[in-house]
Amino acid sequence: MSDLLDQLRAATGPGAVLAGEAIAGYGPGSWSGGQTPTALAVVQPGSPGQVAAVVALCHAARQPLVVHGGRTGLVHGTDSGPGEIVLSLARLQRIEAVDPVGRTLTAEAGVTLQAAQEAAEAAGLLLPLDMGSRGSATLGGVAATNAGGNRVLRYGMARMLVLGLEAVLADGTVVSALNRMLKNNAGLDLKHAFIGSEGTLGVITRLVLRLAPRPVSRQTALVALRDFAAMTALLNRVDAGLGGTLSAFEALWQSYYGYVTAPQTGRTPPLPGNYPYYVLLEAEGGEVQADAHRFEAVLAQAHEAGLIADAVITSSDRERDALWAMRDDVMRLTLLRPLFLFDVSAPLVAMEAYVAAVSSALAARWPDSHCYTFGHLADGNLHLAVSAGDPAGADRAEVERLVYGPLQAIGGSVSAEHGIGLEKKPYLALCRSSAEIALMRTLKHALDPLGLLNPGKIIDP
Repeated sequence: MSDLLDQLRAATGPGAVLAGEAIAGYGPGSWSGGQTPTALAVVQPGSPGQVAAVVALCHAARQPLVVHGGRTGLVHGTDSGPGEIVLSLARLQRIEAVDPVGRTLTAEAGVTLQAAQEAAEAAGLLLPLDMGSRGSATLGGVAATNAGGNRVLRYGMARMLVLGLEAVLADGTVVSALNRMLKNNAGLDLKHAFIGSEGTLGVITRLVLRLAPRPVSRQTALVALRDFAAMTALLNRVDAGLGGTLSAFEALWQSYYGYVTAPQTGRTPPLPGNYPYYVLLEAEGGEVQADAHRFEAVLAQAHEAGLIADAVITSSDRERDALWAMRDDVMRLTLLRPLFLFDVSAPLVAMEAYVAAVSSALAARWPDSHCYTFGHLADGNLHLAVSAGDPAGADRAEVERLVYGPLQAIGGSVSAEHGIGLEKKPYLALCRSSAEIALMRTLKHALDPLGLLNPGKIIDP
């Protein structure tokens, strides 16, 4: 092992290889419960070429690697064991180009989402991918997990925004497919093998992202609704009425709304807390006055139709930011003991009954349990924060069965946007067929026959 570490130091330069006490604080960093680092070493290459060199050396030595991006994952997809080396892409922070004509951004995998957003904004453009962890999540990580976030309704998942990428295969081979065109049907689109693979098929080192025109106007409102049927009807009405400018439709069940507006938060509730459902919706357009008039008219019509019980429309950036801060105040959930976070998806027609069934099952098993529910809704994504059972988390498996079990019958998924990692691997078969899982194994064996990249994640060999 000392020989390999010496080779890695020679390939990456002074200070790029950490070992022993130097990696003490270098666990995955997930705020839902990180892991004490047990890796043999942490390697931080400073360029895509150095990444390829590191992977090639580890392949020759039959050394397993665990890839780290911004370490904001929630499914233990970057946990490392005592016989593994962490490959950190934190130093790959170069934004190589912003093309305002072709509306693309080319960057290395360690660039944070926020840095990429700011580079696009400086060019008068928008990088639509957005989430609460924007300041630490990296582009390589969001692509490797096919992240979603707040604007999926309008712009799609990360997969829809990656035009091209460069990846290093398990043996160190570099596959550079940095396509910058929206249309390119020249054979298989190889980038999709790596997007969503969570680092198990290759290491993403560079990306070309699709940018969009920067919105001139932004309208935001929080509305209260009397029932779930009103929420789905409102979604269809505003999406049609706003002519394709609806960019966010965030649903908050009363449980979550009450939690993030409770007195101890110091936050004044923007609407009374006695409604069963709330929606934070936002539209982005190109004409300030016309868009604002249309937004208000559509909401007024929805109110007249009995869909909206109460509403508040923001009139400043400060008010808008306050509403989003309320929605994104998920860190407050970490005060709960225990805390189990779930990221699932379900068809809209089955969502109300699913949440009710899960909440009922949890309450029947643990009468003092809590289930705080919120999500992106329009794309079928729900987040459930469950506090139930033993404070130390000993009842995790039983809680997971109650949350994941009903998804199979309704055609849902155990992971909407966070990935599988280690945490959800036992439940993958609830939403993927045996033939699909077998094909995943075939791809893994073909691209990483020695099983060296993120071993044990997603599926077993």
